[in-house]
Amino acid sequence: MAAFSGPPTHTLPFDGSRRRAGRPLAVALALASVLVFPALSVQAAGFHRGGVGSCSQCHITHDGDGGAIALDGTRPLLLAASATDVCLLCHGETGVFGLDPRTPPRELGGGNFVFLLEDNLNDAADGRTQPISGQAAGHSIVSLSRGTTADARWDRAPGGIFPSHELGCTSCHDPHGNSSFRMLRGPGSEASGQMPFYFPAPEALGLDISDATVRESATSHTAYLSGVSTWCANCHGLYHQDSGEALFEHPVESILDSGQKRRYNMYEGDANPQGGTFATAYLPQVPIEGILNTTTSTTGAGAADRIHCLSCHRAHASSAPAAGRWDSRVYRLADDGLVSGSYPLPNPFNDAGQGQLCRKCHGQGEGHDRGMVCLACHGVTPDLPLPMQP
Repeated sequence: MAAFSGPPTHTLPFDGSRRRAGRPLAVALALASVLVFPALSVQAAGFHRGGVGSCSQCHITHDGDGGAIALDGTRPLLLAASATDVCLLCHGETGVFGLDPRTPPRELGGGNFVFLLEDNLNDAADGRTQPISGQAAGHSIVSLSRGTTADARWDRAPGGIFPSHELGCTSCHDPHGNSSFRMLRGPGSEASGQMPFYFPAPEALGLDISDATVRESATSHTAYLSGVSTWCANCHGLYHQDSGEALFEHPVESILDSGQKRRYNMYEGDANPQGGTFATAYLPQVPIEGILNTTTSTTGAGAADRIHCLSCHRAHASSAPAAGRWDSRVYRLADDGLVSGSYPLPNPFNDAGQGQLCRKCHGQGEGHDRGMVCLACHGVTPDLPLPMQP
């Protein structure tokens, strides 16, 4: 696999007029692909870009002016106690932070922060006696209105220096707008005044979040084009590849080798592991990064396609430890949710015997499947409960 060679050299994200390869280039990341804007999409388009009257939707003239709004003073001139709480006034229940982790809103790529409210995510055999808090569900944003606090396991971003107690929506998104789709921060921007961004926002194509009927599927999904892992590296470095901290090592910025591409394109689940074709191989639960991807494409791994951070993780949170796209602590996908009582992540193959989705890229030769989860053998220190760690 190719080694990480430094900052990406692609152009800055779509600015509303730029075109590439004869088509509009929209720039997205699953991190933000579940944002739901107000019903009037025409108004929403300029809401974060200085549109008339927009300021008063988030800000007040004076902190606690006339006693009408009681704030704690730590985030002055906002309509809620923090920037994250302001974001959730519009983007909450039906968007990025549902009300009940057992009945989450629709999935559009990034996952949902509602899983931070879970009391247990552990579906391993010891799940009832060794619960895993919902703080481990993903990016544990701090929100007074939702009762979520900083991840107690980490005082900073794993692989980086960003302080966990500062983590919120505006750590990754610029609330006043920028040229990046979903307003993801890039060079020249700082997350909560704590850490500068060095790598540009990734290039991708996002689903139409203003359409309430849109759902993630094999023919409707976020299309990752380039730069995902390097953007994540603004806070995390290449955590599973080069950080020296991770208990589990895995390439995160590498072109798939010939065997992995062949496996990805043939694999259609454990019931049909070699019967697939390139034309229909794409699996949104294991998305790969490639410049030819579209939100409706079904083709599999091509010559220069890559694995990236969001091939295995959701960007916001999921009903699995470490925002996993599948639960790395269960042997069969059908076991998800049985021990913990948490939301069972959907099985894309509708097969009760389907194993972990590591198999989309990694073969399971004769004698390999020993009835154990993959990380039981493939972690750096297999005696530790690896999936509890980011």
